[in-house]
Amino acid sequence: MNMHVIFFTLLAVAMDAAVAATAPAVEYPARPVRMVVTFTAGGTPDAIARIVVGQMERQLGQSFVVDNRAGANGIIGTDIVAKAAPDGYTLLHVTGSLVINPRLYRTLPYDVFRDLEPVTNIVLGDGYLLLVHPSVPAQSVMELVALAKNKPLSYGTPGIGNTLHLATELFNVRAGTQLLHVPYKGVAPALNSLLAGETQVIFIPPTIAVQHVKTGKARALGFTGSKRWSFMPEVPTIMEAGVPDFEITGSWHGWLAPAKTPPALIARIHAEAKKALQVPRVRDFLVAGGYEPDGSTPEEFRKFLKKESARYAEAVRAAGIKPE
Repeated sequence: MNMHVIFFTLLAVAMDAAVAATAPAVEYPARPVRMVVTFTAGGTPDAIARIVVGQMERQLGQSFVVDNRAGANGIIGTDIVAKAAPDGYTLLHVTGSLVINPRLYRTLPYDVFRDLEPVTNIVLGDGYLLLVHPSVPAQSVMELVALAKNKPLSYGTPGIGNTLHLATELFNVRAGTQLLHVPYKGVAPALNSLLAGETQVIFIPPTIAVQHVKTGKARALGFTGSKRWSFMPEVPTIMEAGVPDFEITGSWHGWLAPAKTPPALIARIHAEAKKALQVPRVRDFLVAGGYEPDGSTPEEFRKFLKKESARYAEAVRAAGIKPE
């Protein structure tokens, strides 16, 4: 073969390789993204996930499918994501139950820090509202404490071992009460049980509680945060109301992906989520619900998860909950 032909053939091959190496990868997302939410539709995790991914749909021009997989305090949904392909098309929206479950169950079908990759912390909660059914005669936190010491009262939660369960059990410890736990499969059914008078007490994120307080279907007695909630300044903090050493800043809501998801995809999802959290419509919705938009980096979120894991280990011990 002519040497000139060989030279130009090799040059063409080299140029094609260079172009291929510098060509952009397939744009992400090229198809709908599945967001697994570990609690039922209509609850706080569902509401927060939907408003953020709704904004991301606008930014990316691609749909996000919210897949509510409730059950076992988030274990079912988390396991689905832990075993999904690490391609950026299956994500997890989860609460503090993620780091609580390893303290409650001797065995889990996944390892939080081995099988999942942190993406970002979406929001941090200011605290929880303590609500009672209107039939409960207590008009203050201490009146509720006195009543609960002389009359059996029950409280609902989204399930055994979640943040709301631990918050109420810590309240029992600090206040010297024995409120009876009634677990449900999600925040919405737990709240509905209070509204129907099936249970009498609930600790709940403000997001879905405010309207019921305003209409008189529930009564707010206290707030668990370090300061009064700005949207209900008339409601005292629980420590302020008389229960010592009881302060809970509220739940967080974070996103994770399957382990081994490429760092470039993790960075892209984080960047778009952080951008969505800065949109006034999204931010106002979250703040009104008692949450502060976060958007921390994947590494910051990983450190936060390890810190939370240690904190909840202490809370589980204080509540006297034994691993199953």
